[in-house]
Amino acid sequence: MRKALTLLASVLLGLLVTTVINMQRMGGVPPPVPRVDVAVDEQGAVAHLVEAVKVPTVSTEDRAIDRSAFVAFHELLRRMYPLVHARLASEVVGDLSLLYTWPGADTAAAPVVLMGHFDVVPVVPGTESRWTHDPFSGKVADGFIWGRGTLDDKVTVIAVLDAVEHLLRHGHTPTRTIYLAFGHDEEVGGEGGAGRIAERYRQRGLARPALVLDEGGALFEGGFPGLASPVALVGIAEKGFLSLELKVSGDGGHSSTPPGRTHIGRLARAVASLESSPFPASIDGPTRAMFQALAPAMPFARRLAIANLWLFEPLVARLLVSDPRIAAMMRTTTAPTIFQAGTKSNVLPPEAKAVVNFRLGPNDTVDSVMARVKSTIADPEIAVEPVGFRSNPSPVSDASGAGFRHVATTVQETLGRETPLVSPYLVIGGTDARYWSDLSTQVFRFNPVPAEPDITARAHGTDERVAVAGFVAAVRFYVRLIANIEVGLGR
Repeated sequence: MRKALTLLASVLLGLLVTTVINMQRMGGVPPPVPRVDVAVDEQGAVAHLVEAVKVPTVSTEDRAIDRSAFVAFHELLRRMYPLVHARLASEVVGDLSLLYTWPGADTAAAPVVLMGHFDVVPVVPGTESRWTHDPFSGKVADGFIWGRGTLDDKVTVIAVLDAVEHLLRHGHTPTRTIYLAFGHDEEVGGEGGAGRIAERYRQRGLARPALVLDEGGALFEGGFPGLASPVALVGIAEKGFLSLELKVSGDGGHSSTPPGRTHIGRLARAVASLESSPFPASIDGPTRAMFQALAPAMPFARRLAIANLWLFEPLVARLLVSDPRIAAMMRTTTAPTIFQAGTKSNVLPPEAKAVVNFRLGPNDTVDSVMARVKSTIADPEIAVEPVGFRSNPSPVSDASGAGFRHVATTVQETLGRETPLVSPYLVIGGTDARYWSDLSTQVFRFNPVPAEPDITARAHGTDERVAVAGFVAAVRFYVRLIANIEVGLGR
């Protein structure tokens, strides 16, 4: 018995020593990075975003866009950025998307691609009165610019163009060629815009980009779970997208003589089965990299657990999935979004349909999700078919590469009240960057504006807005990024 206790004590002591050593190997919080002061025309930049928001470049699910609004947006950019349009080659791609080429002095240097999109989602009919300011007013009030596109994603387009116009005004010529790629249909999949821009890039046989940067992550100056210091999340990959329609068809009838299982009941049980059988959660890939990057700033217990996921992963995963924001980074998510059946209270409908949206984690594919859904429902009377745009998860970019380091350095030089921690992460939504994943290992997703705690509700919801100071900081970010990418990205 004594030998057994001695052995047990030795094992426990060994585990304790190992876990502490692993935690120490993670290192501490990096030292602050000196701030770099970048002077820009703040009033001019704000005025440009205000005017951009006023143009209703709305993408709808049925793709019935108002083309004149997009053409008007092109004209607005030409008026606001005369040097960009005089000195950069510009072309329209996919009918309404824009590609600018800023030739570099060193033609052998690998180019850089800065991305954004200028289409916006519609305002949900009937919610207009809930907005503090008209969604297409671009109103400046209470320290914010209000309206559609201030977060997603005219803010990026205008910040990039203001930065380039500023640099041109000061006689700057880049060492490496810089492409500005602005899509017109990102909100409905981006195939006709960013997809065609990337395809044109391939057809021209251009060099693999040293860096591609699109929207995606953000700066969190408070509210990130377990951390008090500001955090900048830079997306190194994004989840896939799939919507499945579940449909039951057959005879209808009178509600006074219902069958044992109605179409609506059958469909409701199928949707309930999917919600009650979530995809397994795991801490791997970009999500594991995120926690490992942030762990040095966490309290002792969390730091110890993250440093030893080989031992604590099941426990940590169970704790993390209780937060929907974190759970979405750990699994393929299931979200019923549409349910259609019936037209009269005393009539059994002959057909019932539901749409369930899935955001695919790195370990799933469109095919694997479809197979799991059919197996979970286990009802041959329910047809399961994909609808609309779909995509597999993107490849994971290399967060140890020069492109990521340049983005991280620029973040720390220009953003936040204090030096932010910069971490890779998995973008839980979709971006146009997916179309460039086969062209570079340095494809990243980051929107250099501060994120309010309710950013996910505002971006596609009511009262979308961006802080004036945050937007101006984004312009400074791009000015500094273009200076930083002059060296060190390779050829």
